[in-house]
Amino acid sequence: MKTRTIVIPGEYLDEKRGRKLGSGTYEENDKVYSTFLGIARISENELSVVPLSGTYLPKLGDRVIATIDEVEISGWFIEMNSPYSAFLPIAEAVDEFVDLQRTDITRYFDIGDIIFGRISRVTRNKNVQLSMRDFESRKLKGGIVIKVTPSKIPRIIGKEGSMIMMIKEKTKCEIVTGQNGLVWIRGEDKQKAIEAILTIDRESHMTGLTEKIEKMLGE
Repeated sequence: MKTRTIVIPGEYLDEKRGRKLGSGTYEENDKVYSTFLGIARISENELSVVPLSGTYLPKLGDRVIATIDEVEISGWFIEMNSPYSAFLPIAEAVDEFVDLQRTDITRYFDIGDIIFGRISRVTRNKNVQLSMRDFESRKLKGGIVIKVTPSKIPRIIGKEGSMIMMIKEKTKCEIVTGQNGLVWIRGEDKQKAIEAILTIDRESHMTGLTEKIEKMLGE
């Protein structure tokens, strides 16, 4: 395999020449540099760097996998593989009216439950709110959760979902990916799915990775 270009913080990438600056870059005198250790992506239209590691920082609209950590009167605090916790208000979790003085809300979600939701609010002080008011959000029952580098999630999904679909089909597993670096897996050959996903996490900077994963899943 041939390694793609890995750059260090402060390393020169290219002249800007009117191109868009993506994440992981900064400009000085029309020259563009990397802000962290990662894989350089240089095209005719954009310059960016994909970090090789890092902590998940919540962004509005991100879809995340999270665990119910605390039950409060009006909702739930959740843990989402981030330095910041988040709150799921009951109004963002269920459609029906809930009398909070008479209802034990653990009937909906309890400590330890794993959920898939969308970040609906992030304040300047990093107060984060989660919502489950769309058709994709749900409680994830059974299965297991593994951690990967958050920035590697797009590589695990692949172009137009090609990589994750291949893993699902070959292993007969249901797989849900969160942008916070958590992946939920349930199905027939979980171990092979885990092996493939962790390989992508380790070797996302290598070329020929799709062929390697396809061969691994075919064995």
